[in-house]
Amino acid sequence: MKQSAQGFAGTGIPRVRADEARVPAQPRAAERERGTAGSGGGDVRDSGSVRDSGAVRGEHTHSEVPIPRPRPVVQRASVRGQILDALRTALVTGELTPGEVYSAPALGERFGVSATPVREAMQQLALEGAVEVVPNRGFRVVVRGARELAELAEVRALIEVPVMLRLARTVPAERWADLRPLAEDTVRAATSGCRATYAESDRVFHRAMLALCGNEQLVGIAEDLHRRSQWPLVGGPATRGRADLVADAAEHTALLEALGAGDLDVVQALVREHFAGAS
Repeated sequence: MKQSAQGFAGTGIPRVRADEARVPAQPRAAERERGTAGSGGGDVRDSGSVRDSGAVRGEHTHSEVPIPRPRPVVQRASVRGQILDALRTALVTGELTPGEVYSAPALGERFGVSATPVREAMQQLALEGAVEVVPNRGFRVVVRGARELAELAEVRALIEVPVMLRLARTVPAERWADLRPLAEDTVRAATSGCRATYAESDRVFHRAMLALCGNEQLVGIAEDLHRRSQWPLVGGPATRGRADLVADAAEHTALLEALGAGDLDVVQALVREHFAGAS
């Protein structure tokens, strides 16, 4: 993997700004207790009461002692989220090569951040099955074969085909028409030839369709399976070219038309064919 000024070479993955990765130090305890003196010479005591010379004598005073507030802290979770998105993109495009081991400090240097958010992002990818921990070395990108992709396609079909058939019977045609812009987004993404862009638009479209069932647990499981099916095989990065992506995207439009028409046979055939083609 070669590093460019913009992040991973060839993927357009941006470097995370260094100032986003740094967490400002909190004010020292003494500074929080002492506060800032007001015009009347007051201060803030441990009890939090505000005192000045006028207030002690019972005199009216117009000055108020400002109570210091903690400096805003950049949430590390936001940096971790950016790194996680970038690593997922690198997986889809093949920038993270199956079988290779990557250390958190080395990846952190590429992104311009510390090793901590990279390590946290990699731990999430390990939970998702994309990488595996290599003690004292880092994380190895999982090597996958055609059989695993076929198994994922089978599981996705077992889950989603019955759901799509039920939705075809119950969802009004106009609801399917509302999803047409998302289907068109996948066509544009496929035409661009960018595997990562298409992968994201493809997930958005499928998630929007399944969300109509109202079962958030099912949607989450299906999305996880969908993401796993998008990782490249060990043979190299993008095994599917622009023509394959365009054909895949065209099936989205055809599926919406079949769903709107309530044609159950066509819906079932398209969904199964779609999953088989994705693998």
